[in-house]
Amino acid sequence: MTHTSRGKAILQALFVTLLWSSSIILVKKYLADVPPLAFTGIRYMLAFLFLLPGLIKRKDEVRQLSAFDWRYLVILGLVYYTITQGGQFMALAHLDAITMSLLLSFTGPMVALLGLIFLKEPVSRLQWGGMAIFLAGVLVYFLPVTTIPKSVLGVSLALLTTVSNSVAAVMGRGVNRGQRLDPMVVTGVSMGIGAVALLAGVAVFQGIPPLSQRTWLLLVLIAGLNTAFAFWVWNHTLRLLTAMESSMINNSMLVQITLLAWLFLGESISPLGLIGLVIAVVGLFLVNWKPVKRQG
Repeated sequence: MTHTSRGKAILQALFVTLLWSSSIILVKKYLADVPPLAFTGIRYMLAFLFLLPGLIKRKDEVRQLSAFDWRYLVILGLVYYTITQGGQFMALAHLDAITMSLLLSFTGPMVALLGLIFLKEPVSRLQWGGMAIFLAGVLVYFLPVTTIPKSVLGVSLALLTTVSNSVAAVMGRGVNRGQRLDPMVVTGVSMGIGAVALLAGVAVFQGIPPLSQRTWLLLVLIAGLNTAFAFWVWNHTLRLLTAMESSMINNSMLVQITLLAWLFLGESISPLGLIGLVIAVVGLFLVNWKPVKRQG
């Protein structure tokens, strides 16, 4: 792997996280009245429909998937989309968003350990140091405004989401780094399975709410660009970036969402919070600054 190809993958991954971060801003500004779990279920189902033509185009490769491939993609879809995405919104029903974001920030170190154990992907001292600096910045940013959680169920669901997100990150890297399966097949099959399970749960336990034409148009936009396209590109980057590197780039959404909320929603950033964000950015830079040479 050349420095040029790796640098391109990092930029692509950052672009994807920017799309995901902008989704949060769009939801807060225009879709705040849509039940979050229903929004998520509809979003991923629409995204799967956007990916369906790509799967049909690669129908021969889909037919050639082995039983192991199907099991792997089914589990990936359920863990990544159904449990992680659904669990996040279930946790937020019992927990404040600040505490939830703080717990999710620990996904990076967890992914690093799981990647080291199951994928044999080494982590350099500089990268460990970068993760420590990032977490220090996160704590500086969050702790002054974080209250002690009062819901054991909320914390339990948040921890489950953090673990499932970490497992999904390692599984996603595992299936993509060998470059045996097309990223479109990985994205479409796993998302389709996860979306069906998630939307079925929403329909049974919450029901599908009536939505306005504007809401549907925004949902289509987010599902097509910020979800279907973004996850397809993300799976491309997982061919080159380790699970830990991808997870830490994903954590950059904390900085992106804060800045986008300041620009477009008028939300303020305290001086201490700004210091925390700067520290976190330094940590993210160190994680990806000097890569460990690896095969593939």
